[in-house]
Amino acid sequence: MSSILRVLFWSILAAAFIGPGTVTTAASAGARFGNQLLWALVFSTIATLVLQEAAARLSIATGADLGESIARRHGRGLRWLAGSAIVLGCAAYEAGNLLGGAAGIELISGLPRAQIGSICLAGAATLLWTVRTESVARLLGITVAIMGVCFLVAALSLRPDWGEIARGSFLPRLPPGSSTLALALVGTTVVPYNLFLGSSLAKGRDLRETRLGLAVAIVLGGIISMAIVIVGTALDGEMQFAALAAELDSRLGAAGPWLLGIGLFASGFSSALTAPLAASMATRSLFGREGDPAWSSRGGRSRAVWLGVLAFGGAVGLSGLRPVPVIVLAQLLNGLLLPIAAVLLWLAMRDGERLGRWRNTAWQDLLMAVVVLVSIALGAHGIWRSLTG
Repeated sequence: MSSILRVLFWSILAAAFIGPGTVTTAASAGARFGNQLLWALVFSTIATLVLQEAAARLSIATGADLGESIARRHGRGLRWLAGSAIVLGCAAYEAGNLLGGAAGIELISGLPRAQIGSICLAGAATLLWTVRTESVARLLGITVAIMGVCFLVAALSLRPDWGEIARGSFLPRLPPGSSTLALALVGTTVVPYNLFLGSSLAKGRDLRETRLGLAVAIVLGGIISMAIVIVGTALDGEMQFAALAAELDSRLGAAGPWLLGIGLFASGFSSALTAPLAASMATRSLFGREGDPAWSSRGGRSRAVWLGVLAFGGAVGLSGLRPVPVIVLAQLLNGLLLPIAAVLLWLAMRDGERLGRWRNTAWQDLLMAVVVLVSIALGAHGIWRSLTG
């Protein structure tokens, strides 16, 4: 049982990258292009696993996580850029997490979205204030399991063509007009703040067990994302949750909207917990000092960060204000952060003097180089979209 709980702990990473934004992007891919873009999720799952394993190995080998490594080896400006991008990105996307989770309950209850979102906000704040990080991670593991069951059952109930799924998964194709959505599928899975979160959580852990936990969590997350694409194929045209719920109702009966609603709520609420937690842990590793109680998991500064992320997300998401300008700025900063974090992590993993036998092998180095190049392309694309609208 203890081994299962230790593996379940890493489900926090799947909870972090499968939020309402992932659900919207993946379902949109299914609605517009069927199963033809599943290969993008297969690639992004492998890329995420490569980067997260390297970030965890860095922490286990050196005792310093990715944020601490950046703080020690690089200038103050880079540290502030990374910290600002993480906090602002998490705060902006927190609005979408709360609204997305509320939209899931709204689909099946008819209650006002703002009222449900307020309850989600209060629940997230209570859990983060009172429950230890390990317990939050295990709770998120259960939430991810519920989300996975809902989307997998919905996908299987649609009786998909498995030959088409195999071709879509392993034969890369870019139908006309699909390139932006394919990049979005990769970008919504390879999340820069997850590198800081996973690296921080890996400190003091066993590498073999960590690798198993990462593999289970990330592969499960990739499968859930693929299931969401398949669910999206039920809809022909523009992606809207209400329209998708209606289509699932006509195909699967009353269970269809419930599966979508519960899955969407689970994705939103789990991400509403992980975004503030990730912001807090990342800033602690970038700016905190070893043994400083203010930066402990229950210290004043750590709590101030995640409370700020929650408060900002709640204010923007539930007040009727338009979050788009803030999200655009967050995308710009995260577009800068992803390639920077990937490059710095790759360089750190090639440092034989610090890592010794833990450094990258030739194959690991090649895989990371490919992922870093894709991260640079994703970052450039994100910056371009932010600047051009």
